[in-house]
Amino acid sequence: MTNPPASSASSNDQAQLANPQWGGRFASGPASIMSEINASIGFDKKLWRQDIRGSLAHAAMLQKVGLLTAEEEADIQRGLAEIGREIDAGTFPFSTALEDIHMNIEARLSERIGEAGKRLHTARSRNDQVATDFRLWTRDAIDGLRGQTAALMRSLATRALEHHATPMPGFTHLQVAQPVTFGHHLLAYVEMLSRDDGRLEDARSRLNESPLGVAALAGTSFPIDREMTAKTLGFDRPTANSLDTVSDRDFALELLSALSIQAMHLSRLAEEIVNWASAPFGFVRLSDAFTTGSSIMPQKRNPDAAELVRAKIGRIAGDFIGLLTVMKGLPLAYAKDSQEDKEPVFDAVEAMTLSLAAMDGMIRDLQPNTERMREVAGMGFSTATDLADWLVRELRLPFRTAHHVTGRLVGMAEEKKIDLADLSLGEMQSVEPGINATIFDVLTVESSLASRTSFGGTAPSNVKTQAERWLTSLESAA
Repeated sequence: MTNPPASSASSNDQAQLANPQWGGRFASGPASIMSEINASIGFDKKLWRQDIRGSLAHAAMLQKVGLLTAEEEADIQRGLAEIGREIDAGTFPFSTALEDIHMNIEARLSERIGEAGKRLHTARSRNDQVATDFRLWTRDAIDGLRGQTAALMRSLATRALEHHATPMPGFTHLQVAQPVTFGHHLLAYVEMLSRDDGRLEDARSRLNESPLGVAALAGTSFPIDREMTAKTLGFDRPTANSLDTVSDRDFALELLSALSIQAMHLSRLAEEIVNWASAPFGFVRLSDAFTTGSSIMPQKRNPDAAELVRAKIGRIAGDFIGLLTVMKGLPLAYAKDSQEDKEPVFDAVEAMTLSLAAMDGMIRDLQPNTERMREVAGMGFSTATDLADWLVRELRLPFRTAHHVTGRLVGMAEEKKIDLADLSLGEMQSVEPGINATIFDVLTVESSLASRTSFGGTAPSNVKTQAERWLTSLESAA
C-alpha cells in the first residue's frame, strides 16, 4: 500500500490560524472588503449535498488506490454524515472566513475527525471540486425541472382532451381569424413544452461528465482512478481535458438558455390567460386560489399569478445574459470571475420552479366559458376561408379568384351588418352565379372545425387523438 501523505508541520498549522484559507503563503488575513467580495458561502452553501457526495466518492477512490487507509475513509464517511445532519438541522457553523462551502465542510471535518479530514483534499483542487459540485447540482435541478415540465404537459393534455371539441376563436394579429378548439390551443403549449424538455434533456446529456480529479488545471501526479469517481457520481465518463474542465461553464449557460426559451413559452401562455380572464374576452375564470383583489375596487379579480409568471422571463433571460457576459473574455484556465456563475443559475432555477408550479395550478384551476368562446369564434367572418375553400372545391375556381369572390361577399355582409351565413342565396349568386344552397353547410363554426382534418389540424377528432397520444406518452415516460 502507498503511504498516505505526511501530516502538515505545526508551523503550517500556525500560519493557517493567521489565514485559514491559504496557510503558509500568507502571514496575515485579508482586508475586510476583500473578505466580503471574495466569500461565496452566502450562496454556494446550496451545494452542500453535492459537495458531500463528491467528497465521499473522492475518499472511496483514494482508499482504493492506497492514498487513504480503510480506517481513514471510514472516519471521513462518518464525519461527512454528521456534517450533513448538522447542515440539514441548521446548526452548522458556517464561516465567511472560510470563503466557500468546500472549505467550510473540510475545516469542520478536520475538527471532527482530525488528520484524516486533512488528507481528503489529496489529488483534488477547489477548481475541480466546485466544477463537480456545480454539475451535480445542475443535473439535479434539470431532473426536477423536467419532472415539473412533464406535470404541466399532463395538465394541459388532460384539459385538451376534456375540451377537444370546444370551439374558440383562433387569432392572427389578435384578430379573429378561424375557429379552432380550446383543446387544440392548449395542445400548442404541450408541443412547446416538449421542445423545452428536449433542450433540458440535451443539456443534461452534455453536462454529464465528471470534472473530479483534474485538480487545479493540469491534472495530478497521484495514481487516481477518475473512472471510478465518475461512475460513483453517476457521470457517463470523466472529462478529457483538464484546462477546459476547470474553466467550462457551458453546462450552466446551456441550462440558462433552455430556461430562457421555456420562460418565454410560459410568458406567452400567461399573457393569454390574462387576456382570456379579462371582461372583454370573458373566456375563462380563475378561482380565488390564483387571483387577488384590489385595495380600492371591490369588484376586481386580478390574475396576478399569471402576470408574475409572465414577468419571470425578464429575470431568467437576464440571468443568462449576465453569465454569458461574465464568461465571454476569460482566458484558460480558472479565474475568480467564475464565482459569479452560481447565483444566476440558482435564481433562474428557483424562478422557473415557481413558474411551472403556478402555471400547472392555473391550468387545472381555470374554468372555460364555453358559450362565450363559441360566440366569439363565429365573429369577424371567421368562416370566410371555408367559403373560399368551398368555391375551389365545388366550383373549381382558382384560389385567388375564390379569395376575391369571398372578399366581395364579406364586404357585402359587412355593409349590411350581418354574418356571411345570413346573406341570401340570391345575394351570393349576384357575386358568383355558380354558388348553390350547399354553401350554407360550410358556414357554421362546427362545420369549419370538423373540416380541418389535415394532420396537425384543429378537427375535434384530431385533437382527441393528439391529446390521448400525449397522455399515453407522458404516462410511459413517467
